[in-house]
Amino acid sequence: MASSEEFVRYVVGQLDEAGNIIYKKLFGEYGLWLDGKFFGTIEDNQFYVKVTKAGKKLLPEAEPVAPHGGRPGMYAVEELDDKAFLAELVRKTWDELPAPKPKRSGPRREKKVSERE
Repeated sequence: MASSEEFVRYVVGQLDEAGNIIYKKLFGEYGLWLDGKFFGTIEDNQFYVKVTKAGKKLLPEAEPVAPHGGRPGMYAVEELDDKAFLAELVRKTWDELPAPKPKRSGPRREKKVSERE
């Protein structure tokens, strides 16, 4: 089941104390960014943040999960009512994440395909 736009807007509204949250469609669900860093997702109407040491401290009962398959790398955030807590969780998670890679400028080079005889 895909997440509803209404739920995504609700979560982003709950996170507004963390800063300027951007959400975008990502593989049929939604990715969340703060100041250019990807920090979480909303999938099947569930909010997830990336696994960090700060996240483990703030969500001590949470176990890493893989909401979209692959290796577990996210914590499910069950409590969405406490805006101050959510802001702290997002900011501290953001602090531990690496800076985004700079965007490439200029045209992309095409890969050469070797010709077979």
